[in-house]
Amino acid sequence: MNNRRNGFTLIELVVVIMILGILAGVAAPKLLSVSSDATDNGLKQTLSIVRDVIELFAADNGGALPGCTGTGADFRTSLAAYIRGPFPVCPVGLAANKNHDVVPTGAGATVADAPSSAGWKFNTDDGTFICNYGGATTSDATVNYDEL
Repeated sequence: MNNRRNGFTLIELVVVIMILGILAGVAAPKLLSVSSDATDNGLKQTLSIVRDVIELFAADNGGALPGCTGTGADFRTSLAAYIRGPFPVCPVGLAANKNHDVVPTGAGATVADAPSSAGWKFNTDDGTFICNYGGATTSDATVNYDEL
């Protein structure tokens, strides 16, 4: 007579769940810090792409920079032909400025001069494009997002 059962006992299942819980507890903090680093690196990449697009626009238009007024709809429209897909959303900052709005500024302006409701800031005099958030980056507390 064969008394073999198919399946797992309750003890075996509890041991496996405990082992998985311990592994998750060890791995979670490492994954969370990687996530914040990924956000910072994504922002750097986005800034690089938009800055390159501004240079391409200027090259195609005799050195003229794209126009930027109000929330920057004209800025985004000017660059739409150079960017695949929608204009990028700023991934950092307060909830109010995690958007694609671009606020125009002039020479000598700082992030403090720009409304906090815009995700990006564009200097219409020199073509500087930055993140409109002055908080410290998560990957390096000595660097602010608006300095990237």
